[in-house]
Amino acid sequence: MVGLEITHSSMKFASVEDSKFGFEEVVLDFNKGLKEQVIAFIRHLQEKFGRFEKLGVAVSGVVSKHKDRVLYSRHFAELTATDFIKNVESECSVKIYLENDANAAAWAEYKLGAGRGSESIFYVLLGKGVGGAFILDGGIWRGADGFAGEIGQIPVDTEENLRLEEVASSDGIVRRIKNRIHQDHTSSLARISEELITITDIIREANNKDEFTQMMLERTGNFIGIAVANALNLLNVEKVILGGSIMQAGEPILKGVKQSAEIYTFKPGFNSAKIISGELGDRASAIGAALLAS
Repeated sequence: MVGLEITHSSMKFASVEDSKFGFEEVVLDFNKGLKEQVIAFIRHLQEKFGRFEKLGVAVSGVVSKHKDRVLYSRHFAELTATDFIKNVESECSVKIYLENDANAAAWAEYKLGAGRGSESIFYVLLGKGVGGAFILDGGIWRGADGFAGEIGQIPVDTEENLRLEEVASSDGIVRRIKNRIHQDHTSSLARISEELITITDIIREANNKDEFTQMMLERTGNFIGIAVANALNLLNVEKVILGGSIMQAGEPILKGVKQSAEIYTFKPGFNSAKIISGELGDRASAIGAALLAS
C-alpha cells in the first residue's frame, strides 16, 4: 500500500506493509508546475520501489465526495483543474484515490495509531491550516458532499469575528506571538528578530520550556478547545485526537484544549471522551492515503 500527501511545501510518500512504514519526502519547487513535480516524484518512486497500480493521494483542500477532484485548495489552484488527477493517472499508469488530508490522517490514526479500538473519533489536523475529520461506525463521515469536519471554520472569537483557523494555524500562531513578543523580553524568542520568527522557532522554544511560548500555545489550545467542545456536544465521540506538525509542541496545546473543552462541553459528554495526541505525527496523512488506496 502506498500513499502520497501534497502539502503546501512538500510531497510526502508513505508505504505501509504489515504495520511497517517507509517514508520519503521532497520539497516543492515553486518555480515549477505542481503537476509535473507530482508526476516526476511518482515515477521516481516507481523506479525505486517497483511499479504500483494504486496510489492514495491526500491534499489540503475540499475534496468532492461525488467527484474525483479538488473543489478548493488555498495553496494550489492547479489542483482544482478537472484534468489534474486524470493526467497524473495517465502519465504514471496508476489509479489514484483522492482524499482530504485531515480525513486521511484520521483514518491512519483510527487504523494504526491513537484511535485503534475506538468506535468513533474526531481528528483535528493542526498545521498550515486547521482541518478536522470524523470516523463514525467504522468509516469516514464526509457529510452530504464531502465537507464535514471543517473545524477551522468554527467561530472562536465573535467580538473580533475570528474563526479557529485564523488563530490556531501555523501562520495564526506566528502572527499572535509576533504581536505579543515585545511584552516579554525574558522569552528566548525575543532574541530573534521579530520578522524572522517562524513556527519552527516556536515549537523548538516551547519544547525548551520557554514560559512565554508555552503560555501562547496553551492559549491556542484554549481556542481549539472551544471548537472541540462543539464536536463533543453534537456527536459525543469517544476520542478527540490532535495531530499535525504543530502538535510537535505537544503538552501546552493539549493542556489548553482540555481546559476549555471541559468548560464548554456538556459534562457527561466531556467525561466520556478522551482528548489525546496522535501517534503518527505529521506522516499520518500520507499513511492514511496509503491505507485508503488498498
